[in-house]
Amino acid sequence: MERPLLVYTTFPDAETALAVGEALVREKLAACVNVLPGMRSVYAWKGAVERGEEVVAILKSREGLADALGAALKARHPYETPIILHLTPSGADAGTLAWLLAETGG
Repeated sequence: MERPLLVYTTFPDAETALAVGEALVREKLAACVNVLPGMRSVYAWKGAVERGEEVVAILKSREGLADALGAALKARHPYETPIILHLTPSGADAGTLAWLLAETGG
């Protein structure tokens, strides 16, 4: 059986994250996208240390869609180099996994 996949990414604002998230859910590349506003970041970028306000987005999908989801996310993302981290959970509740697979065509 296919395993769940969480994708961690950040966006400059909640509206952008929600718009991209909705597109990915409508395309069945993700079953759900959680958008968590209010994050403040300190990061290295092009030789400088920067500070900024961002939102976190956690995309719930399945491993078989990792490449397609990553490509679709990059194509829609406003950042030059978006952070896209694949996190593979060690397990999932049977009902959660069934929902996730059903909503992503798995």
